[in-house]
Amino acid sequence: MLVTGYSDRINHAFAFAAKHHDQEVRKGTRLPYFTQPANVAVILTRYGCPEETVVAGILHDVVQGAVREGWSYDTLEERIGRKFGNSVLEIVLSIVERRIDDEGVELSHEDRRADRQTRLAMASEEALWVVAAMELHNANTLLSDVRRTAFPETVWARSAAGRDVTLHWYRDVTMRLREIGFGAPIVAELEAVSAELADAATP
Repeated sequence: MLVTGYSDRINHAFAFAAKHHDQEVRKGTRLPYFTQPANVAVILTRYGCPEETVVAGILHDVVQGAVREGWSYDTLEERIGRKFGNSVLEIVLSIVERRIDDEGVELSHEDRRADRQTRLAMASEEALWVVAAMELHNANTLLSDVRRTAFPETVWARSAAGRDVTLHWYRDVTMRLREIGFGAPIVAELEAVSAELADAATP
């Protein structure tokens, strides 16, 4: 079903995410963290994505946080799958960073990112839309913040990875989406924003 407006299911997802992110702010800013899932939903809606994809985009960081805290699949299914559908849960689980791999080995921060990139090849098209929308929003937010400050180094300092690694990450995500055959128009938009961000980062 294509999204023509905000449905009860989407409103429920917004309320659920807002409650989960209550009191959280985006790193280095005073903006409520909830602006991230809200903007991801706007991007997915702008591209005419189905309701299920929009709901998955809204709930991504809720599920990511739960995985980081070690929730079992049964708990995720009970608390999220039953509310929004197991198909939504599966979309998100296919693209979140995992704490442990299939052999039960704890993954480092770098390994979690590499593991996610590898798993994108097995993700559904709906999941890839969520990835692209999330990265597009994050890159656009970073670009706006860099452009509006006289001290861009303070913006780059928000990320423990730093400027160069962050720029490389956006290039890697875009290349990976292309590599696995995801050629939706949003990828071109992400490429353009990533290029603008790299230009803005040049002294």
